[in-house]
Parts: sequence; structure tokens; C-alpha cells
Amino acid sequence: MVSRTLVYTPFSRAQLGEQRAGGSQGMRRGQGTMEPLQLQQVEIVGLLKDPAFHVAKCAAEELRGETWEYPSTVMCFIDGQLLGDEKELLKWSYDRWNYEDFKPIELYRAITEDFCTKYMRSSQHVFVYLDISIQEQPTGTLLFELYSNMCPKTCENFRRLCTGEVGVSLSGLELTYKDSIFHRLVKNGWIQGGDIAGGKGNGGESVYGPTFADENFAVPHNRRGILGMANKGRHSNGSQFYITLQPAPYMDKKYVAFGQLIEGTDVLQKLEAVSTYNERPVVECKIINCGVLEL
Repeated sequence: MVSRTLVYTPFSRAQLGEQRAGGSQGMRRGQGTMEPLQLQQVEIVGLLKDPAFHVAKCAAEELRGETWEYPSTVMCFIDGQLLGDEKELLKWSYDRWNYEDFKPIELYRAITEDFCTKYMRSSQHVFVYLDISIQEQPTGTLLFELYSNMCPKTCENFRRLCTGEVGVSLSGLELTYKDSIFHRLVKNGWIQGGDIAGGKGNGGESVYGPTFADENFAVPHNRRGILGMANKGRHSNGSQFYITLQPAPYMDKKYVAFGQLIEGTDVLQKLEAVSTYNERPVVECKIINCGVLEL
């Protein structure tokens, strides 16, 4: 089977260094003018089962990763060219069209909140949160969008474990993620938790019984923050889950992914930075509260 991947990168590593040295945010400057950076298109075509294709694919995606180092949370483009952040756009708008924005930031905060709420409601997906502590210090919240339309049974298992609504299993185990820990951290790979039986990494149960079957492999591991079910082989999903720290195509067709981190990237970075011994965090990384986000 032939596969194709298409990525865009606005600048090379060398160009990135030039931008940082010049203090620019994605903009070439010269004699008082601003020149947007041209996006480059990289296309990889090859056999899906050929390792060489995945070598090229991962290299192309790594090039695209330069944009993740972009110093702002906003990227503005003009005719496919990277201009910069919202400040650069406003400056360009003023220089070109004499446009100025006098609206207060409080208005934009309200617009942001309204937009996010409308988006989440219209998606008809379930949104769940995990409140995290590191070394007994509250760290922040991970908010996940569950693809309940694609993996309804898997998402429902995770949702119920977040709410704890099922109570106690037939084996006497409390079915909740609250007070459970992240027991495994694979650097540049994933972080794993959900062993609600003791946190050693060899336990846990689903809300349907000890385990349940792989639902499907419709969600790819193509980015950071993918949420999926850890397993011990085919059809052995319980309560343990993982969050990817980078694209992990090797997990496709082996582990059921069913959600995506949408808020809390700073919290994930703090979890990722924890020191480990034999892939186990040396300090306690704990879920101190969890549940469903009410919209």
C-alpha cells in the first residue's frame, strides 16, 4: 500500500538560528521592510510497510517540528507566507491599511471563552480533566477531548474512571483514577498511568470487567498529546493509559488511541521533565482529582 505525507516548514535550522540571533519572530528585516518567510512544502511518498518510508516521513515531520519552537502561540500567514504573531499582523495592517485595534483585552478574553465553549459543545465530544500534583505540589490540569464518536466504548471506560461513578468492582477495586499515579515515563516516548490497583504498573481494571477488547485503531498516534489505552497484548485494555510525548507511528494498530490533550501542555512538559530511574518517576506524579468538564 502506497502512503503519502505532506508537511510544511517555514524555515530551516540555519534560518531559525538567524531569526533568533536577529531577535525577529519569524520575520526577515532589512532597511525598515518586513519580508514574510516562504513556507516550503515537503512531500514523502512510499510503501506503507517499508521502513525507509517511515524514516523519510519522521525526518519530514521533524523538520516541521521547527514551528513548535516558534516563540508565540499565534502564527499569521499572508498568501501562504509566515508573517509572525498577532503583533506583527497588527503592525502590517497599520502600515498597509492604517488599521488600529483599540478593543480591550478583556473583550478578547470573553470572545475566547465563548468560542471555546461553542467549539466544545458543537463537537459533541466528551471532555475530561485530570488535576495533577508533582511531589505533592499542585501542578495544573490536563484537559482531554475524547473521540467518543470514533471509540465510544473506550471513551466511556475512561470517562467513568474519571468520574468514579461505577464505584467498586467485583474484585473489590475502587474504579477511579483519583489518587492514582503516573508510574512510567519513557523519555521522548510517552507517560503512563492508570494502574488503579497499586501503581506498580501491573494492575488495573476496566469498568466492564478485568479487561475489554480493542475497539478499533481509527485514531493515529501522529502528534504529541495523544491519549490511548496501554495493554499487555491484543484485547487486554483495562484502566492503564498513556499520553504520547511526540508522534509515535509505531503504536498504530497496536494500541487504541481515543483522545487528545487540548489544554495543559505546560503541565505535560513538567511531567515530562521529571527525573526517572528505570523509566519510573523518582518523585510522585499523582492525579489528585478528575472528572468530566461541564459545558
